[in-house]
Amino acid sequence: MKKTIYTKFDKTLITALPVVEFPGRIITILTAGEAERAVDYLLTQPILGIDTETRPAFRKGKTYKVALLQVSTHDTCFLFRLNRIGVTPAIIRLLENTTVPMVGLSLSNDLLSLHHRADFKPGMFVDLQNEVGRLGIQDQSLQKLYANLFHEKISKRQRLTNWEADALTNRQCLYAATDAWTCIRLYEEICRLAETGDYELVTVEEPAPKQERKPINTEA
Repeated sequence: MKKTIYTKFDKTLITALPVVEFPGRIITILTAGEAERAVDYLLTQPILGIDTETRPAFRKGKTYKVALLQVSTHDTCFLFRLNRIGVTPAIIRLLENTTVPMVGLSLSNDLLSLHHRADFKPGMFVDLQNEVGRLGIQDQSLQKLYANLFHEKISKRQRLTNWEADALTNRQCLYAATDAWTCIRLYEEICRLAETGDYELVTVEEPAPKQERKPINTEA
């Protein structure tokens, strides 16, 4: 049976979907030495999922630098606490690598945030927003794409929490790892469906724009 996907997934249906969570190991990186070992391991993998987190600012004019870089394999996710260790030479080596694809979503924003911490030449990055068009999907958010292709929900409850806290909570770590890991799953599924044609695309029509009511002219 072919998989049914939609040009645009109805966001009102996402709430009722089961929540997806990263099922593997989560390792927090707090030193340059740990970063070196983590990057050595990551560069032996066939594919990586990548994302970043930044402490939210609730006052006008206040901004923060990117605090967390999460990089996931199929079963292990490393959380690089950039607010503690910065962008180390090993992390730059990872970001500049041209052999292992690093998959993310809206990567221009992530790369810009990382560039505010260090200068580097982006390596082999793959942006899901540039890939979904192969299937005719118009959705651009990670949550809607995952709901569309897997009928599961990525929880966003931790997004606006403090990513510069002394210690991240278990829920924060799981949220960060899930975001990076689901990028791998999405990319591999997009490639599979594009290669096999094993899907049926349902076109979701845009709602018709409301027509403005013209005032009634009461003048004689």
